[in-house]
Amino acid sequence: MADTIRKVAYYKVEVPNRPGEGVRLLEALRDAGVNLLAFTGFPHGRKAQIDFIPEDEAAFKKAAKEAGLKVGAKKSCFLVQGEDRVGAVADILSRLAAAKINVTVIDAIVAGGGRYGVILWVKSEAVAKAKRLLKAI
Repeated sequence: MADTIRKVAYYKVEVPNRPGEGVRLLEALRDAGVNLLAFTGFPHGRKAQIDFIPEDEAAFKKAAKEAGLKVGAKKSCFLVQGEDRVGAVADILSRLAAAKINVTVIDAIVAGGGRYGVILWVKSEAVAKAKRLLKAI
């Protein structure tokens, strides 16, 4: 089975970098019935940046507003899902590198059951070119 590569929307939220902030955000989304395709977080100065990739953007924005979250503008990244194999991520990155597209951030993980997943970000001016190259939906 071929990999599924999708261009998806993500939303950035900055919160204090302290224990419990991530669970506070996730509980608010859970309680509102918002399903996430992925999320990632990391320290950013004295704060933490959390990137949410919601399954339903409208539901996410509504829940975030109700929770009082200051959500950044909609941006794009890519979500890759497929059957795990040796070199799966290298194959994707080599296509981008050959086209001179720089990957700014990547998170990759084995999902179990012989599956893997990747979230990757490129500069906004390279999104359309990367989408065509990766044949993303």
